[in-house]
Amino acid sequence: MPTSHQVHQPQTAHQRAFISDSPKHMILERAMKQLERLVGLENVKDFIYEIYAWLYINQKRKELGLKTTSQSLHMIFKGNPGTGKTTVARILSEMFRDIGVLSKGHLVEVERGDLVGEYIGHTAQKTRETVNKALGGILFIDEAYSLARGGDKDFGREAIDCLVKAMEDYRDQFILILAGYPQEMDYFLSSNPGLPSRFPIVLEFKNYTIAELLAIADIMAEDREYRLTAPARKKLRLILEQDMRLNPHNFSNARLVRNVIEKAIREHAVRMLSAESHTREELITLSAEDFILPEDGTYFN
Repeated sequence: MPTSHQVHQPQTAHQRAFISDSPKHMILERAMKQLERLVGLENVKDFIYEIYAWLYINQKRKELGLKTTSQSLHMIFKGNPGTGKTTVARILSEMFRDIGVLSKGHLVEVERGDLVGEYIGHTAQKTRETVNKALGGILFIDEAYSLARGGDKDFGREAIDCLVKAMEDYRDQFILILAGYPQEMDYFLSSNPGLPSRFPIVLEFKNYTIAELLAIADIMAEDREYRLTAPARKKLRLILEQDMRLNPHNFSNARLVRNVIEKAIREHAVRMLSAESHTREELITLSAEDFILPEDGTYFN
């Protein structure tokens, strides 16, 4: 199983194409088609390919009466906002359902406020209710490190204890994914010695490069039936480079791209409003003037 100490080498395109052409691997093909819409993330794509292979071969061994291995599928996702963590969790939940690991395959997304209560006993109740909702699927806790921020007397510690107990009580009935910023998650795990061994799978979602972010922008614009002119792409590049330089630790990646694209679409609409008539080309084209460089140097995230 992949861990934070292992280096993932992506499968070759030839290997992936060969496997996906086989009708018996339709589950993998569906997952990979969704993943291929995600720019970059080669280590994540390789992991999903690897985990599918293990589950499939495990089933074949079982059919022939051979010993099968049982491995924990609880995971840690480390990465800044907008790097695809939630999207990948959703793809995994569907694949695990299709291959029979999970009975429902739904994704329950929560944060600290959904688990931590305001008085003694409230946290345990909220956490148990959340786990019950996630049975048969994946429980995805974003900014999980915030559960340990308040010190020993904080109710967040109680939530952690309840989650650990649920992992034992409902073994193989749900998968728990803890997600958050890399540095904060490292500290969170180091301050809770019993946790790392319970989460053998650690996936890193690295910041996108500028080239990857521009590719994401093209996809987002195309999905909305817009396109960027060459000067618009240059302006967008400036915005992204500036924000990345000023917010190296809190850069929000694809989330920032989405916000910039949506702002540009509104600016484009304002520009079009005063026109007497509109051609199709004008209505689908985002120009450089639609992309506003923030005065304070940072874009809203």
